[in-house]
Amino acid sequence: MSILVSGSLALDHLMVFPDRFKDHILPEKIHMLNVSFNIDTLETHFGGVAGNIAYNLRLLGQDPLILATVGNDFGPYAAHLDRCDIRRSAIHVIDELRTAQGFVTTDLDDNQIWAFYVGAMGRAHENPVSSVEESIELAIVSSDGREAMIEHARELKGRGVPTYVDPSHALPILDKDDLLGLIDGSAGYVVNDYEWSLTLEKTGCTESELIQRTGAVIITLGEKGSVIHHAGDEIRIPMVRAADVVDPTGCGDAYRAGLLAGLARGLPFETAGRMASLMGALQVAVGGTQSLAIDSDAFEARYQQEFGTAIS
Repeated sequence: MSILVSGSLALDHLMVFPDRFKDHILPEKIHMLNVSFNIDTLETHFGGVAGNIAYNLRLLGQDPLILATVGNDFGPYAAHLDRCDIRRSAIHVIDELRTAQGFVTTDLDDNQIWAFYVGAMGRAHENPVSSVEESIELAIVSSDGREAMIEHARELKGRGVPTYVDPSHALPILDKDDLLGLIDGSAGYVVNDYEWSLTLEKTGCTESELIQRTGAVIITLGEKGSVIHHAGDEIRIPMVRAADVVDPTGCGDAYRAGLLAGLARGLPFETAGRMASLMGALQVAVGGTQSLAIDSDAFEARYQQEFGTAIS
């Protein structure tokens, strides 16, 4: 199935702070914060939510098509996508800008502090869905420029494409009307528990009111797994314990890829959610957001090992 993945492509600069943020931030001084963290590791990886989701979808045998805007330094990333056999015909290059860049510091408790350079992503609205010539059977609109998210979601829903909305890092730049416009008529709204609380606060809606506006609400809960609200049911998805916790960056994107891959196969939300949970666990066990190595057969075997049943 052809899955359109709209969102950011970025270079991720990953840093690990060998201590805990909480031991270096004074709560009573948070209004005048001035703190520096000495970092002893720095790695740069191909990232961005669209790239991460597409990479993991390809591992699961799906056919993602990325809709994104990049800069004049995109060459190495383009070669990487080609090696991974990920279509990039809907990626637009803006020659006068650089590709978006993410800078994240992770502490020993897996807390993260992000800074993000927008770059070419800020002009993602210049690359509309109408520019995509290929057929689209399923889509996700993930973190991107504000106008791009709003316009891409509107056009996809208008074309009758089942569209999942995943604002993640972009939630702070969306107001009430923006958020409700994204959620209304979508096939599903995917967030973590913090983002869900922020969504409720921004929209002023109750949980039940928001759940009624979309086909499904999928909320990841960290160590508590995830919960899917669909057709009046509350589906609890257990967490899959990772073999090792190396880097949590990209875990949520891997989860979304597992979810979409299951739905693309016509599987029920419970199965798709379990696929998502497993992908998240596999991702945190490796460093970098696009370095996981697994094929469909190995994934299905691991799924059966974890859940005691085949994917069906």
